[in-house]
Amino acid sequence: MAGSAPTTVFIGFGEAGMAFAAGMPTPVLAYDVKTSTRESRRAKIEDYERLGVEWGPSSHVVSSGNLIFSLVTADNSLAAARDAARWIVPGALYCDMNSVAPETKRAAAEAIDSAGGRYADVAVMAPVYPSRRAVPLLVSGAHAGDAVEALTISGFSNVRSLPGGVGAASSVKMIRSVIVKGIEALTAECVLAAHQAGVVDEVLVSLDASKPEGTWAERANYNLDRMMVHGLRRAAEMEEVVKTLHALGVDASMTSGTVARQRAIGKLQLSDPPRDLAEKLSALVRGNEVKAA
Repeated sequence: MAGSAPTTVFIGFGEAGMAFAAGMPTPVLAYDVKTSTRESRRAKIEDYERLGVEWGPSSHVVSSGNLIFSLVTADNSLAAARDAARWIVPGALYCDMNSVAPETKRAAAEAIDSAGGRYADVAVMAPVYPSRRAVPLLVSGAHAGDAVEALTISGFSNVRSLPGGVGAASSVKMIRSVIVKGIEALTAECVLAAHQAGVVDEVLVSLDASKPEGTWAERANYNLDRMMVHGLRRAAEMEEVVKTLHALGVDASMTSGTVARQRAIGKLQLSDPPRDLAEKLSALVRGNEVKAA
């Protein structure tokens, strides 16, 4: 494939697909389930025409390409791979760019590789807008090197391979989402409660005043240190926060989880924690904190 322009196929042509396809230097074909329903077909066809993309049924589209991007919803990821395996050309690269668990990607890889395709686990590590094909991508699996080359030829400019098999790239994406998506959910819980109490401005100003500094490694080390030393006391305090939210009529799902995690780590009685983050994590593993709070 070196130096040649692959015929690129998109399975799923929503926001990410359109962001990547716009101005792509390679021929592009696409299939999206929305073109199979009368209600949404017209709008989707307009998207294809606006971007100069050929479209058709999955059987035609998949069998026409040697570089395939799967960009469907997470719950359809495995089904899309199994459907593509029915039509995939031997040797075609299948870049699974969906945000799903490593186990899901390994099952998809089995379907594609068994059909003669070459599966690559691709993790999209930031929002596709405004970066489009400059968005950072991590790629893992036996065919990661070929996928990096093909992605580069297709105009992606921030692609990096990751050691390990299928699931390595998606592990980074999934575990990172604990923080990224979790902060979003915590933000919602916090500001909804602040709104109900009429103290939004004061709460946000106080958060600005206590904005953490340092790298995430330093912050993780500090946060675990505080939980090891003060977890039980903080769990009791957070129970009062739960009461506060309930009194305001706000669901406290995230805060209730905080109570459980603080208490579980506090119960390990690691009041003189090691200084190093890796040592702290090892201590938590020994204390069985990995399984569940």
